[in-house]
Amino acid sequence: MKRILNKYFHLIKDAANEFAEDNGTKLSASLAYYTIFSIGPLLLVIITLAGMFYKKADVTTQIFDQVSQLVGTSGAEQLKSILDNISTEKNTTLFSVIGVLVLVFGATGIFTEIQSSINYIWSIKAKPKKGWLKYILDRLLSFSLIVGSSFLLLVTLLINLLMDLLNTRVERFLGGADTILLQAVNIGMLYVVVTFLFAVVYKVLPDAKIYWKDALTGAAFTGVLFLIGKFLIGYYLGKSQASSTYGAAASLIILLSWVYYSSIILYFGAEFTKVYAIKWGKGITVFDTAVYIVKHETKELPNIKHPTL
Repeated sequence: MKRILNKYFHLIKDAANEFAEDNGTKLSASLAYYTIFSIGPLLLVIITLAGMFYKKADVTTQIFDQVSQLVGTSGAEQLKSILDNISTEKNTTLFSVIGVLVLVFGATGIFTEIQSSINYIWSIKAKPKKGWLKYILDRLLSFSLIVGSSFLLLVTLLINLLMDLLNTRVERFLGGADTILLQAVNIGMLYVVVTFLFAVVYKVLPDAKIYWKDALTGAAFTGVLFLIGKFLIGYYLGKSQASSTYGAAASLIILLSWVYYSSIILYFGAEFTKVYAIKWGKGITVFDTAVYIVKHETKELPNIKHPTL
């Protein structure tokens, strides 16, 4: 037991050092800023895809129930306002076509930004040759992840439906204890879902091959951080005086803060996954479309003539 704890202590320590060297907080801030402009189109595309197989109103309600648990009612209302503004745009045939393209482009932007950052964290860079082909393939990959997220949302909706049915039956036998039981089940279900999502991100998005076992290990660690962060950030946002400090912009600040801290967790998990795969797993191997990069400091650039004073 002591050996295992010592192993993970050093892994976390190394991941923290790598996170600091890679300016992880700066990468997280960039993703948070980008997400504010992309999250509306992303949710609209997910709701539209999931709405093909399930009631659109139920899908929307489920999403905003989950969002309100994460960022509070005001943050969820801000997000709903953004989504409503996108949905109520007046349409013409040309505008509809352009609008769909813009929505898909905006929705996939989050994943391409994550891909670029994880590539950097893992010391990987895509080759510049065939840049447009790579760009299109990355967008298609990102869209496939959106489709997968829509399917996962449908599964979550079905599970919640079963949980509601189970709740009515369990309530007869356990009384008040059913609340604690259902909360535990919901937390467990949330952990499984986010761990799976993190594993897919670490496995699929980077321009490198990593084994599923290593990706799942890193995702499981990241999932724990996500749940801890969910409660801590939720508690902080609930106690903070954002509304009195920022006024009308408070809900946007709350949403931006949550995305920022979630981005930190995502990228710190990527650092942990890299360290684990290299030290204890099967390593990380770049694809033919990418190369390794070496990040180091130097006092002067090579082949540069410096002026004499």
